[in-house]
Amino acid sequence: MTQPGVPRHRSFVGPIILIALGIFILLVNMYPEFDPWPFIRYWPILLILIGLGKIWDSYYSRQHPERPAAPWISGTEIAWIVLLLLFVAAFWHARHWHRWNGYDSWDQRRHGEFHASQTVDLQGAKSVAADIQFPAGRLELEGGSGKLLDADFGWYGERPTVDYSVNDGRGQLNINGKSNFTPFGNTDNDWSLRFANDTPIDFNFSIGAGESYLRLGGLNVARLNINMGAGKLDLDLTGPRKSDLDATIEGGVGSAVVRLPRDVGVRVDATGGIGSINSDGLRHEDGAYENDVWGKTPTKIDMTIHGGVGSINLIGQ
Repeated sequence: MTQPGVPRHRSFVGPIILIALGIFILLVNMYPEFDPWPFIRYWPILLILIGLGKIWDSYYSRQHPERPAAPWISGTEIAWIVLLLLFVAAFWHARHWHRWNGYDSWDQRRHGEFHASQTVDLQGAKSVAADIQFPAGRLELEGGSGKLLDADFGWYGERPTVDYSVNDGRGQLNINGKSNFTPFGNTDNDWSLRFANDTPIDFNFSIGAGESYLRLGGLNVARLNINMGAGKLDLDLTGPRKSDLDATIEGGVGSAVVRLPRDVGVRVDATGGIGSINSDGLRHEDGAYENDVWGKTPTKIDMTIHGGVGSINLIGQ
């Protein structure tokens, strides 16, 4: 209860809410392309700011018992003002972010995500090492490109980076995705990568989470290393081979399906963590899985799989 002689403080919360709502509606009407969801999903910040304001009000009241509330503005109202300023700043950043990252318009956003295509020329390299860091989402990779790489990227937050250099006839390709964590909303990536069929390529994948479909059967891959976090891996190595393949898969949490050729010698040393190892078209001998033509073909696939939590399915096709 307010003490006699102390003017009653009128709260600014109501007017601030009206101002914020008015700005929000105005922006939506003025900019039809404006997508409010990236800001709305941060609504827990409101709870944090209001909580901090309440703590300040309680502290002020204990320190000034003769004045139960701040004389002209409370901590809760300050929290609302800060939130309003953050909202305006976030919108301004979003309106201009595409210019800072090489976009021409907001029309380059698709289904709430950014989208771009990119190609990489071989530049005279005789072989290539490709290091692909994929944080989360859906990854599709296959052959059929007339260049070293034809990439189609969909992402949220920061744009994936593609770096390529050639030294003494050896190309080094690095594709790095950014992990953009938010409390709510979709932050997954959606990548489609096509590589040249004939170029010898060594692949090193680091996959965080999601679904990965790697169709490497038509590619000239000599070395393959896959580190999985969580999710599903579908790896297709079927088809004729121009060279031997040495492959390693380090499993995380999820399932892995590995499709293997029947007319190329295959040996898989597979050990599971917590889960099962299933094989179709391979026999289990001496702690490894082999097909009927192992040791009888000009080229071979020698694979090591260390499973985590989940299932490993080996399918001879």
